[in-house]
Amino acid sequence: MIHDSIAVIDFGGQYAHLIANRVRRLHVLAEIRQPEDPIEMFRAYKGIIISGSPSFSSFGEDATYTKAIYDLSTPIIGFCFGHQELAKHYGGKVVHGGKEWGHTDLHICAGSPVFEGLGKTEQVWMSHFDSVVEVGPDFREIGYSKLGASGDEHRYAAIASEKLRRYGFQFHPEVDDTIHGDAMIRNFVIDVCGCRPTWTMGNYVDEQVRRIRERVGNESVFLLASGGVDSTVTAKLLGMALGPERLHLLHVDNGLMRKDESRKVLEMFRAAGLDRNLHFVDAADDFLASLKGLIDPEKKRLAIGNTFVTVFEREARRLGISDHLLGQGTIYPDTIETGGTKRADTIKTHHNRVPLIEEMIKRGRVIEPLAELYKVEVRELGERLSLSHELIWKHPFPGPGLGVRLLCSNGSPDTTDFDRIAPEVKKAAARFGLAAEVLPIRSVGVKADLRSYEHPVMLSGTAAWGTVLEAAGTIFRDVNGINRCIWNLSDGTPSRFVPLAAEVTRERLDLLREADHLVMEGLRLHGIYDDVWQCPTVLVPLSIDGCGRELVIVRPIRSERAMTAAPARIPEALLTDLRAGILALPGISGLCLDVTSKPPGTIEWE
Repeated sequence: MIHDSIAVIDFGGQYAHLIANRVRRLHVLAEIRQPEDPIEMFRAYKGIIISGSPSFSSFGEDATYTKAIYDLSTPIIGFCFGHQELAKHYGGKVVHGGKEWGHTDLHICAGSPVFEGLGKTEQVWMSHFDSVVEVGPDFREIGYSKLGASGDEHRYAAIASEKLRRYGFQFHPEVDDTIHGDAMIRNFVIDVCGCRPTWTMGNYVDEQVRRIRERVGNESVFLLASGGVDSTVTAKLLGMALGPERLHLLHVDNGLMRKDESRKVLEMFRAAGLDRNLHFVDAADDFLASLKGLIDPEKKRLAIGNTFVTVFEREARRLGISDHLLGQGTIYPDTIETGGTKRADTIKTHHNRVPLIEEMIKRGRVIEPLAELYKVEVRELGERLSLSHELIWKHPFPGPGLGVRLLCSNGSPDTTDFDRIAPEVKKAAARFGLAAEVLPIRSVGVKADLRSYEHPVMLSGTAAWGTVLEAAGTIFRDVNGINRCIWNLSDGTPSRFVPLAAEVTRERLDLLREADHLVMEGLRLHGIYDDVWQCPTVLVPLSIDGCGRELVIVRPIRSERAMTAAPARIPEALLTDLRAGILALPGISGLCLDVTSKPPGTIEWE
């Protein structure tokens, strides 16, 4: 069957494939196209969407791409950078300024098919440095937003030309935090472009089985199986396509797992009927040796990824299956955050995208059936493959495991730019009745599709949940150099923070395992495990007011596709339990709740 389809032009933004995913959820085929693709490749599409970009700014430079798309009669809509490019092409003006991060109210000021059925005010998600300040003669403003606590209006947040069938949104309708973003995309895809919803996930299994058989041929596959939903769905799909005799599974206990995790994983594989060629190796010593002395997050990730390959190759030789293809449960966020598309910034290197594996991919020795799917689609696929609800809705766990939740330090405080940042942070927090301290450490974040490595802020004081989130949002918008806010759950208002020299050790991992176990069991006990998408527990070698050696940070978030996330509220009864349990662990100096959205903070701290 020939499907109506939409082209998504990928300028390397974190959300390019997320846009395509949103379109596919409407049962309309979406395909990723590169900006330099020839115009002939765009003619058959019913509509074109231009994504955001970390590689270009529409202010003061001219991006190179196939601008002949504007000569087509095909409807076009641009998001963020795409919005700015579309405005510029038709005579508008873009300036550097008016930055916005996170939730913003869009005020719809004119009717348009893309806003059909929506209210006069809509919550949207902003992440930008540049802004449209003028539009060309064929365009009009159909929506504006307001900047931060000042209430200053940000004009031209949405523009349209019904005559040309051209539309632009400064915000991201494709992310979960734009409440009615799905409706906006539907209005464009179905109503403006006239696409028929004929493409469904129901055909995906048959399609992937066929592709796997074509790709593998007469060979076999050796799959690294962590026990998470991605690798398990991959195992089930590969088993259907190849048969159990041509699929070997290797579960590696890297010493960075949760408490009793490997035992539970092996039991789960047996229950799912995936134990025909199931192999297990305890390689904790290998991983600990590779991480010895490492502090930098990227070096830790690379060491973990390289050690996985080393262990895999060693076990393959031992089992006599070195000629097998390497199977991985890689999903799209792993690729895009590693800078895996042409223009994407490297937010963090995932263990399944280290150079050794990239080289294997180039040699055609890797198969990844889920590489263009998001977690929500993988779970839907798992349900179609009759995997258990408990497995499918298990919280995501990073491939590097606790290795990226165990922060390390050389003991030297990082107070870069504190003289500027600290007063601004304190002033912003005081407006909400909260005290604030900039921490002398850094964490990984993402801003306007670019990697950031900036300071967290600790908020202290009694306040309603909404007030804390509003304070954090204000700090992100108004203070440069901050990408994360945590809320102090310990007594008092800390004032002295001393980083301590610490690396990855078995003892620190065991301490983090206990804290993480208390959090996971607490979520289940209080009945909110399924309501929270993911909840990393982080251990930071930071002494607070001379008490203890480690700070524990709990990061509950809500998300569907991992490209964006919002902090999830934890009931007071659970917070009380966590205070009692975690603060009683040896050497703990404090307990905090991470209240950061993504962006500006990544889900993991490293």
